[in-house]
Amino acid sequence: MEDIRGLTKAELTERIKALSEPSYRAGQIYDWLHKRHVSDFDQMTDISKKLREKLRSEFFITRLEPLEVLCSELDGTRKYILSLGDGNVIEAVLMRYHYGNSVCISSQVGCRMGCRFCASTLDGLVRSLSASEMLSEVYAIEDDIGERVSHIVIMGSGEPLDNYDEVVRFIRMISDKDGVNISQRNITLSTCGIVPRIYELAELRLQITLALSLHAATQEKRLRTMPIAKAYELSEVLEACRYYGETTGRRVTFEYAVVKDVNDSLEDAELLSDIARRLHAHVNLIPVNPVKECGFSEPEQRKLQAFREELEHRGVNVTVRREMGRDIDSACGQLRRRYIANAGMRTD
Repeated sequence: MEDIRGLTKAELTERIKALSEPSYRAGQIYDWLHKRHVSDFDQMTDISKKLREKLRSEFFITRLEPLEVLCSELDGTRKYILSLGDGNVIEAVLMRYHYGNSVCISSQVGCRMGCRFCASTLDGLVRSLSASEMLSEVYAIEDDIGERVSHIVIMGSGEPLDNYDEVVRFIRMISDKDGVNISQRNITLSTCGIVPRIYELAELRLQITLALSLHAATQEKRLRTMPIAKAYELSEVLEACRYYGETTGRRVTFEYAVVKDVNDSLEDAELLSDIARRLHAHVNLIPVNPVKECGFSEPEQRKLQAFREELEHRGVNVTVRREMGRDIDSACGQLRRRYIANAGMRTD
């Protein structure tokens, strides 16, 4: 059977015509799936019983069930453990800002990139998510809060470019005018730097923001924390980012997790500013969210402030990410690992 939620409207129209039904039915069904978020064909009340039976015999509807929802008492951030159809679990986060509701979604169950400061990768990669499952992350959160999501960050567990085809399908579908219609300019894709995929993504000329998990301004230092640096030199990654920016007309963002006594010196800031100015990139400083298994600590506030001021003094556009949900294990992978441990689940 086929996952009907993962079909584009054009694909769904072809499937409906193959069932000897008029093509306009596809629009009705697409609305039920992507605007009303139904998970049962019987909920499609303007579709005939006969067609619903046909659909049930050919398709299934992906649904993600919230198993646990934690709400931060500090800022209202909501973190979700969501159950997949095969029993695996993932996490997603809702963050409320003055400009709207932003969700951070996962693109994989686990991760195989091995970045040393990230909890998502501690148990390796289980599998990649389908576009339908990523859509369902957003829909599950909208259903929970009863409000529309306006911004999406593909920055949860997993490396999006390691799941390239399904992530691109997700982006196209979530921004489809016949569906949720979230502007591509409100979508950010975060990558640790898979160079060939960055070039492929650039050629699609999507209007999303590419965020590079940089975290170090030299190849030597990047090698200490990010195994991907063994496959792609920093110079190669930066050249791919330059190409992406020039091809799409979209400014690239550098994510820089600031770690105490690792990459928080003024010399680090000077080197980072050189890179950012050269690529006209925005820098997003992220005080590292402590993960006990990784052994890294957040920087002292005075050093973080000095780091920021050094970048600004050198003409770099920089922000410090607002720390949200610190009281609910908000770092990528933390909540999932705790849930699995408490439930006695396997991670492979």
